[in-house]
Amino acid sequence: MKKSSKPQPRKKKRTPRPAGPTPQWYKYLMFGLMIVGLLWIIAFYITQGLFPVPALGNWNILIGFGIAIIGFLMTLRWRG
Repeated sequence: MKKSSKPQPRKKKRTPRPAGPTPQWYKYLMFGLMIVGLLWIIAFYITQGLFPVPALGNWNILIGFGIAIIGFLMTLRWRG
């Protein structure tokens, strides 16, 4: 008895892209978001809630941290 075995199709291997340095604009955006988030929180505390957006109240703190965290998360993809 013969076994009827068909050859399995080979999976193509991915060739990794050469990891080059990150573009210059990425670094400026990353550090810019960190600084803007920090300044947002500082402005909220110094003005006792009058700035940046008084209608949001204490949500300004969360917005400031959110902006800064986006900047910090961008550091995971940064290749110097």
